[in-house]
Amino acid sequence: MENYEKTGYLQNDFRIFHLNDMKKMEFSYHYHDFDKIVLFLSGDVTYSIEGRKYELKPYDIILVNAGEIHRPVIHSCHPYERIIIYVSSGFMQEYKDESYDLSRCFREAKAKHGNVLRIDNMEKSSLFAVCRELERSFSGKEYANELYQKVLFLEFMIWLNRALINNHVNYLENEVSNEKITAIIDYINSHMHEEVTVDDLADHFFISRSYLMHLFKAETGYSIGSYISEKRLLAAKTQIQNGKSVTEACYACGFRDYSTFSRAFKKKFGTTPKHSDNII
Repeated sequence: MENYEKTGYLQNDFRIFHLNDMKKMEFSYHYHDFDKIVLFLSGDVTYSIEGRKYELKPYDIILVNAGEIHRPVIHSCHPYERIIIYVSSGFMQEYKDESYDLSRCFREAKAKHGNVLRIDNMEKSSLFAVCRELERSFSGKEYANELYQKVLFLEFMIWLNRALINNHVNYLENEVSNEKITAIIDYINSHMHEEVTVDDLADHFFISRSYLMHLFKAETGYSIGSYISEKRLLAAKTQIQNGKSVTEACYACGFRDYSTFSRAFKKKFGTTPKHSDNII
């Protein structure tokens, strides 16, 4: 079974990076235990998220939910520049009540299969100005700087969600995606708690087993079995860390017996499900 790497570690509520790769690079499929926002600035890049592929333009905003397997594909040596914000999912839950939910943008991106947002005149917007000020704040040492960073980040998230609510954002269509693969991934994710086999998928989508396996691997970089196992383990870890019992999480995420779940969990995360709070 392939082992798709968890990359990036977040020990704070949020963190910002400004990266500029001056040469063509290869990125493997990977995932994070936190949400990620990417403000794309330049490059010749296609972004792949859960089987959907997006051709990027400068100032596109990419939203990647925790656990979503993704990678950028770099097509040329044109500098790949972007601002990345890592966001703790737990931190976002603190800013949610009956009148607002700052994680709304991530939920809508997942529900609408629209991980890439395009805002007209983004470079002249208040959203972009706050993002740049947030970036500058991480190199400053002024009075109450940590608090100032938090205020700026919350302002950034407010502006982003307001843009969504006021329809100032266009969801970028994944025109270069294989519709069959995206339908298969949607089906797997919506039936994660059930037993899903390659044969079941082949019958449901009226394609041969061998062609299905080849197509899925070619389009996503991993096998169907690995994808299902990875998603179930990530979902179970999140549920346990959010307070659900280990046994409940095991069966809720589609595992048929606890011993199989425990072995797979330990192999993946290096610890038992009962000690998952120790996972960074």
